[in-house]
Amino acid sequence: MLGAGLLWREPTLRLSQFMSKYGGDALWTAFVFAGFAFLFPRLSTVGVTAGAALFSLLIELSQLYHAPWIDAVRGTRLGALALGADFNPPDLIAYAVGIGLAAITEHTCRRIR
Repeated sequence: MLGAGLLWREPTLRLSQFMSKYGGDALWTAFVFAGFAFLFPRLSTVGVTAGAALFSLLIELSQLYHAPWIDAVRGTRLGALALGADFNPPDLIAYAVGIGLAAITEHTCRRIR
């Protein structure tokens, strides 16, 4: 999933700017969902969804805070991928889409078992 997120923003895919930006955000938060599901396997899908949504919201809100030390972290490739750079309210919609799709996928997989 991480590889898909990195590939998603590659110019060679020729995605629209909208799809590149917000699709990448949706993939990022689906990755966050998968991380929560892995770290907390006993949580229900609702619990994983809530945890991933709260984490994603906090990361987005943290972008309102600018200090030299955190801006230096955000200035690195890994820091920018993990923390983002600038607060953008529409990102929250992309996060909801990514988490929603991941939750539907997990719920469906749990039912199949």
